[in-house]
Amino acid sequence: MRWTRTYIPTLKEAPADAEVISHQLLIRAGMIRRLSSGIYSYLPLGLRAISKVGDIVREEMNRAGSSELLMPAVQPGELWRESGRWEHYGKELLRFKDRHERDCCLGPTHEEVITDLLRGEVRSYRQLPISLYQIQTKFRDEIRPRFGLMRGREFIMKDAYTFDKDDAGADASYWTMYEAYRRIFRRLALRFRAVEADSGSIGGSFSHEFMVLANTGEDVIVACTACEYAANIERAEVGAPASTDRQEPPALEEVATPGTHSVAEVAAFLGIAAEQVLKTILLVADDKPCAVLLRGDHELNEIKVKNHLGADAVRLASEAEVVAWTGAPVGFAGPVGLARADVAIIADHALSARQGWVAGANKADGHVRNLSLTRDANVREYADLRSIRPGEPCPRCGGVVETMRGIEVGHVFKLGLKYSKSMNAVFLDEQGRERHMVMGCYGVGVSRVVAACIEQNHDERGIVFPPPIAPYELILANLDLKNEAVNAKAEELYLYLAGLGLDVLLDDRDERPGVKFKDADLIGAPMQLVLGAKGFARGIVEASDRRSGQKCELPLDGFAEAFAAWQKEVYSGWGMEL
Repeated sequence: MRWTRTYIPTLKEAPADAEVISHQLLIRAGMIRRLSSGIYSYLPLGLRAISKVGDIVREEMNRAGSSELLMPAVQPGELWRESGRWEHYGKELLRFKDRHERDCCLGPTHEEVITDLLRGEVRSYRQLPISLYQIQTKFRDEIRPRFGLMRGREFIMKDAYTFDKDDAGADASYWTMYEAYRRIFRRLALRFRAVEADSGSIGGSFSHEFMVLANTGEDVIVACTACEYAANIERAEVGAPASTDRQEPPALEEVATPGTHSVAEVAAFLGIAAEQVLKTILLVADDKPCAVLLRGDHELNEIKVKNHLGADAVRLASEAEVVAWTGAPVGFAGPVGLARADVAIIADHALSARQGWVAGANKADGHVRNLSLTRDANVREYADLRSIRPGEPCPRCGGVVETMRGIEVGHVFKLGLKYSKSMNAVFLDEQGRERHMVMGCYGVGVSRVVAACIEQNHDERGIVFPPPIAPYELILANLDLKNEAVNAKAEELYLYLAGLGLDVLLDDRDERPGVKFKDADLIGAPMQLVLGAKGFARGIVEASDRRSGQKCELPLDGFAEAFAAWQKEVYSGWGMEL
């Protein structure tokens, strides 16, 4: 492609509302333009990058035995009522009525549609397994869309669905997709981790997220330094203590602690460590009261609490509820003597490791010490309810875990019977019995991958695209448009490189060299070639590796061999082989 024949409206400055680097660079590089909040037009460069990601995804889905289809973006509300998600999905589901006053929504995902499709087609176990996917535009009405393509309302996604006759088949389908995802992100030359994850609003029995590693990532990942275990912070397991303390402390004693509301204030007032304080966090789980007990220096993990209780929603108790349940102001709650008797008390595993806690006395300006949970409190059960911390043991191998940040770009779920039961998607097994299909679903944020790639790969000059994602793998800048000999050689090189199957952008604009150099760096092509009158006179073309910044000269006489060797070196820097 010639620069003068395409549309690449680069900008020197990013708009003021572009907060993260990928948003800034996508705008500046002329790849996207904002239409309204969270909704963008994909300009030629942006669409080329997205299409390249989509092509790799499509190839690996086909290789995994999945067949492509395309489902409608507009979905009938009655299907969502069948699955139970019409009321529970939340305001991210854009609901509307058509001219016949029928409820509809713009699809944020397609579990209901694909289940409806298959339940009308599949009759026998002989038709299973089935694996189908699509690459399509989705819409989720985010309350605060931000960060450009990272969290928009409209986006391009690959969603796949598998249907099996039993759990063993569903497990095999799941791990086939898991391996396909690993191949996808390796082929995209991205640094990533597959992490154990919570299934969220999609549902299902287990899932993994695929995270592109980047310091700007919204998600915290816990990863072992000795094995391949990784999980997001909501899912990362904390094992129970190796031993428990069963020695009873002295009798429970109330102490005055005026004006001490926080763990730090109580610890300082009593001259003890924060880990000796027990904090009581009052919650409402599906309208039922609950008290979670944690060590003072540990953090509550609400997702773990929600999953442990099997609740649809968990929230912190309001100030009025705290007062009503404890008889005391906020900051003095404890597990002994709660004013409301039906508060279920659950404790984190770590609390079984010792006795003799300091806790709130359910009285203003008062705490108790020498608290024994086995003697003084009515603890219903112990469970993993907190977030793991860096340096703690790996739940798999006992090694040390560390935290890093990541951007979710893919998610695989084993759904089980969640949708097939609610929507009655059944088949006849070998004995002629009616059974529900076992489902899985698998998503890749195709447009989000491009933004995540930029978050991971950029410098002060612009984007540094890996070759598989780059809109153009190579930019050839002609610096002397008025020199016929230079023009002829530039044209010859352009046609030769394009003939190799490379995506080549010939910068044939009538611009100063500095403008061309800056734009080439901004849009992030992995390979840059520069031909001017001086180089032509010397019989060379200047070559630059965008990732490393290393420059060299390639001879015009014998260019083919020299270019092939240089290209191999550039690709090897990305861990890729030609």
